[in-house]
Amino acid sequence: MNIRFVSSLTAEDENLFAPALLKAVGALLDQLPIAYTVRIETTGAQVFQHTHAIAPEESPKTDAFSTGTHGNLTVAQYARRVAQ
Repeated sequence: MNIRFVSSLTAEDENLFAPALLKAVGALLDQLPIAYTVRIETTGAQVFQHTHAIAPEESPKTDAFSTGTHGNLTVAQYARRVAQ
């Protein structure tokens, strides 16, 4: 997702406002289990950026072994079948 805001602030005001905006948005988004980057580019050519990565314990379990099944087989049944 890419969101753009166009401001009517002066370049100097944007440079003062951008860090506060970045901190506020980051504080809200950091509470969610998502990876994201917020990047603010001001008219004065300054760039402010904050990145949040998902910690391993926050990652959703998507592979077959973490859910306990492999198709219609349990992990133990699958392991026995592979070992044969």
